[in-house]
Amino acid sequence: MSSLSASAENLTDTQTNDGSSMCLELALEGERLCKSGDCRAGVAFFQAAIQAGTDDLRILSAIYSQLGNAYFYLGDYSKAMDFHKLDLTLARSMNDKLGEAKSSGNLGNTLKVMGRFDEAAICCERHLTLARQLGDRLSESRALYNLGNVYHSKGKHMGQRDPGDFSDDVKEALMKAVGYYQ
Repeated sequence: MSSLSASAENLTDTQTNDGSSMCLELALEGERLCKSGDCRAGVAFFQAAIQAGTDDLRILSAIYSQLGNAYFYLGDYSKAMDFHKLDLTLARSMNDKLGEAKSSGNLGNTLKVMGRFDEAAICCERHLTLARQLGDRLSESRALYNLGNVYHSKGKHMGQRDPGDFSDDVKEALMKAVGYYQ
């Protein structure tokens, strides 16, 4: 999860745009509510933050990420995917490789729970590639874990359709999962 608090630390104290200031305050309250377990109220604050507006694309990116995560936890995977896609687009437009990696991972996790395993794997592979390019071992480990989960879920899903002897496709997916978990 991206943290708005981290984005807030990057802002100068001389910020004069009242809309951006209000946006940040609303977003921080949304983050606090989500952390306390009230994602529905958090979503309302994030939406209000977007309405208040900001010129700071880092804050907007964090809001999109948080909205995607909140909708994910609420089980609204379609909306989660929409906001993770917005975050990914924004990260790419800012040439923010770490942001692109994180949003790719979030998108991959969302696609996985939607049963769109091949698309999820592509997103998680992108997360892994970027993490390795950046030399970010923590992000790399998350990407590997997420890839393992995608293939594990894919194998379980395919195995449910044909219980008994596993097909070669199921075995391949499960072996890929093991490889990423290692």
